Amino acid sequence: MIGRLLGSRTKRMQRTGPLAAVHTPPDAGVLSCRVLDPVNAPVTHAEFTVSDAMGRKVVGGGTDPFGSFVATVPAGEYRLAVSAEGYTPYRASVTVAEDTLASLGDVTLQVAQPPELPAPGDWEIEPAHSSIAFTARHIGLARIHGRFNSFAGAVRIADDMEQSAMHVVIDAASIDTNVKMRDDHLRSADFLDVQRYPTLEFYSDRFAHRGGNRWAVTGALSLHGVTRTVTLDTEYLGLGNGMEGETRAACRATTELHRDDFTVSWQTMLARGIAVVGPSIRIDLDVQTVPKG
Repeated sequence: MIGRLLGSRTKRMQRTGPLAAVHTPPDAGVLSCRVLDPVNAPVTHAEFTVSDAMGRKVVGGGTDPFGSFVATVPAGEYRLAVSAEGYTPYRASVTVAEDTLASLGDVTLQVAQPPELPAPGDWEIEPAHSSIAFTARHIGLARIHGRFNSFAGAVRIADDMEQSAMHVVIDAASIDTNVKMRDDHLRSADFLDVQRYPTLEFYSDRFAHRGGNRWAVTGALSLHGVTRTVTLDTEYLGLGNGMEGETRAACRATTELHRDDFTVSWQTMLARGIAVVGPSIRIDLDVQTVPKG
């Protein structure tokens, strides 16, 4: 009995400072880490994933404004992965014991080398390995996913990458949400009005480097007879080789469009006052380009 009392007292003495008030379930411990950059500044919003010995994700999230994270996990062996935009990922193994703090201390992320840029010249979008998709909210609940099946585009890469330009043309009638009645309605005058406006077009006028492999591609989008400035939040994925040895460059990009900005303002409401279609549309592009000709 005395041994048990001493053991409990020892555990209570180990849990001092800010973590003393952290409730730890039976057979669990606390894992912590602080993520820094090469000049010892905290890396905020770095992503971390804790996996068990079988590779199954146990917990994940982002670091706080001080670059730190704390997680309570069952006692055991774990693998930790930390990643942040512009940095080389960090990986480590750690043992978490019951009712103890397992701290990795300060982890310093190293700046990653940005991927090689495409060679200057004319490149064209390769539709078979590219997609233009969208997501819209339906009656304030489920999301509806769709895509455009027919599009073409070209990119002129300049010696100074920020002087590059892009032009994309989308066949409005190729909209596809996998439901014919809904697609026919989207093609009608209530939405895209494809008879009057058969295409959507995007002309870029600026490539701005945001650091690492992130770029902002800003330009004019013409949709439904209206032209507005749109910025694509773009992640450049680098170069690779296709099945026939051809060079390919790839990127992902996202943006959000507001229907009212393009006078696509069909606003039928349900009886309880909820719009059938949400006011904004998320656009997701996955693009591969190949040298023209």
